[in-house]
Amino acid sequence: MRGKVTSLDLVGLWLFGLAFFAMLVLSASPARSQNTELPVLFDARERLVRPDVSGVLRLRFLTTTDFPPFNFIDQTGRLTGFHIDLARALCDELGLQARCQVQALPYGQLSSALEAGQGEAVIAGVAVTEQLREKFNFTRPYLLLPARFLMRNDTALTRQNAEGLAGKRVGVVRNTSHEAMLRAFFPSMSPTTFEDQASLMTGLREKQVEAVFADALQLSFWMMSPAAAGCCRFLDGPFLSERHLGEGMTIMVGGQDGSLAAALESALAAVSEDGRLEEIYLRYFPAGLF
Repeated sequence: MRGKVTSLDLVGLWLFGLAFFAMLVLSASPARSQNTELPVLFDARERLVRPDVSGVLRLRFLTTTDFPPFNFIDQTGRLTGFHIDLARALCDELGLQARCQVQALPYGQLSSALEAGQGEAVIAGVAVTEQLREKFNFTRPYLLLPARFLMRNDTALTRQNAEGLAGKRVGVVRNTSHEAMLRAFFPSMSPTTFEDQASLMTGLREKQVEAVFADALQLSFWMMSPAAAGCCRFLDGPFLSERHLGEGMTIMVGGQDGSLAAALESALAAVSEDGRLEEIYLRYFPAGLF
């Protein structure tokens, strides 16, 4: 998620490159044996009221081009990604296909563009803050970005869970939300800290640590990369914490009227409940986060 989580942990994801990402999505991989099931965040028993959106002249989603696999320019020059497909699915659910647009802007301009009425909604992983809540509406989260342990395959554990890492060297990037979360959730562990994500993953590959604790999104793509050489697998988890990792992925909606936010939220519930959201998720997260 951009903001609280991205600034600390997701920046290194760009280093893998769009070409490698495309290769992962289009090719089969042993990592697909990981659990790819997407947790449902909407209660199927809850009936969300959907405001009438027939009078909406256009629904413009604002996003960026530099947040793979959520939104990026593919090898053909087309804007694509999880968020792009999700926006189109929501427009389809609301019957607004003919009035639906997706426009990419620099990340730093999204809030001001939404406030200026250049779009109706932002779908770009913007972290929810109290300052933004004063200006905009937010839907409920449609995707959470958990923390996970990634462990070397050649590490022997007495228990196949986080408790089995007691006494092992567990790496984490220092002064991040994940370090704070690791210390809070697993006080018996003595983390080995690294300066940044690149050195953390190098430490795992070169056996300076037996496992690392970090953002599941970033770890999932590294695990499938040539740099990992099939060395590692997820252990236990996923681990979630609103205090440390934020509220999750939401859609930020402009204007003081909450009807569009409510309509989008009901559409999110619909695509979640009928499996369309999971289908989109599996296109872009072949290793799974959960």
